[in-house]
Amino acid sequence: MVLSKRVSLWSVEEVLEWVQDQHPNHLGTLHKAIIKHAISGRALLRLKDHHLELLGLEGKEKQQEIWQDLLLLRVQEEIDELNDICSECFSS
Repeated sequence: MVLSKRVSLWSVEEVLEWVQDQHPNHLGTLHKAIIKHAISGRALLRLKDHHLELLGLEGKEKQQEIWQDLLLLRVQEEIDELNDICSECFSS
C-alpha cells in the first residue's frame, strides 16, 4: 500500500486495507475490532501497545509485528507534518 495521503486522514476502510496489505494473517482478528471501534487513521496512530491485546491480538510476537509497523506509520506522519510546516514557511 502506497501512502498516498497522510495516515491521520485515513478512513476505517483504509485502515482495514493497510492491515490487509501489511498483516493479512491478522485481518480476521482485527477486522471486527477495527469496525466496531471505528478505528480511523487518526485513532490508529494513537494506539498504545496494550490496545493491541484489547483488540483481540494475542501473543507478544504478533503484537510486536504490528507495533513496529505502527511506529513506522507514526514516523511517516511526523515527517509529513514537518514537510507541511516547512512548505508553509517557505511559501510565505
